[in-house]
Amino acid sequence: MADKTYPKTFTEEELRARLTPDQYEVTQNAGTERAFTGLYESEKRPGTYACIVCEEPLFSSEHKFESGSGWPSFYQAIDPEKVETKIDMSHGMSRTEAVCATCGAHLGHVFPDGPAPTGDRFCMNSASLNLASSESNGEG
Repeated sequence: MADKTYPKTFTEEELRARLTPDQYEVTQNAGTERAFTGLYESEKRPGTYACIVCEEPLFSSEHKFESGSGWPSFYQAIDPEKVETKIDMSHGMSRTEAVCATCGAHLGHVFPDGPAPTGDRFCMNSASLNLASSESNGEG
């Protein structure tokens, strides 16, 4: 996240104190959780998915779909301004990386094989997100 200044910044100590090792690795070092292991891969509850680092709302459950990829997938962000994309040339291939536009946290990658209306698949790491469910916790 080095070349750009983001509206919200955090020290390494701050992030290591409040993120799990997996969350830190994914968001700060562009890591990737193993397929089919993330907390939100099969999540069905309605709600908003926020950046785990800065708590900025990024994705809605209304735009989530089953991609079969092993990671939570969305066909669009809540607002296109909230998720930045950039070319990722790591691992000997060219991919489109998705980062939080507020803090620069690595979220995952975007692929052009999603459903209508956008045709995009925002393939996100569960470790980079926090679901604020709109489902009631109580009964009745």
